[in-house]
Amino acid sequence: MLECSGLTKTYKKKCVVDNLSFQVKEGEVFALLGSNGAGKTTTIKMILKLVKQDSGKVYKKEGVYVGYSPETPYFPPFLSGTEALMYYGRVQGLKKEDLKEEAVKLLETVGLEENHTKIRHYSKGMLQRLALAQALLGNPGLLILDELTAGLDALGRVEMMQLIGKLKSQGKTILLNSHILNDIERVCDRGVMLKKGKLIATWDKNKDYDGKNLEEYFIEQVGGMEA
Repeated sequence: MLECSGLTKTYKKKCVVDNLSFQVKEGEVFALLGSNGAGKTTTIKMILKLVKQDSGKVYKKEGVYVGYSPETPYFPPFLSGTEALMYYGRVQGLKKEDLKEEAVKLLETVGLEENHTKIRHYSKGMLQRLALAQALLGNPGLLILDELTAGLDALGRVEMMQLIGKLKSQGKTILLNSHILNDIERVCDRGVMLKKGKLIATWDKNKDYDGKNLEEYFIEQVGGMEA
């Protein structure tokens, strides 16, 4: 579904992604793992062509539509959630007559209700849910989710992981970046671990790492804080 080959990006003489290569298989949930500053978000931005890589290639299955939920979502604060989804749906070229129904359905899917509450009154968790709903507009085959559960309480995180499992069962491919390793271990099939922009280890839920859980294995591979 997605392949990154030799991705490299340097900012002000600092290499933030260093010759990174990995593949995401169709229908799996794949994790980008690493401490702050490891290069995860920059990698995502290069995949989405929001940032141009210095070298390397990104290959995506032809004809696949991509949905994206950013780490820090922003929506016009004077709109309601329903109005925001309808607006972004029209920007994407979706049929106007179908948008209201799809917007209401997606809000219900992510645990929000259709109402007239303006986005400026949304909590951080509500913004994350709305960002996922926006990413699901147009029924994309590949979802790229950057820190999806940031700002959610424990129950909200569980509900979001259940939703990711449901999306996977529907055949969607998901690239997920999260610091919450328990969530990753619950829903992801495989992943790569980054440190200072370099791939230092891979992880597969079906493999045994001397009895270590993901958190223990991550600490063993990544070590202390990123510089």
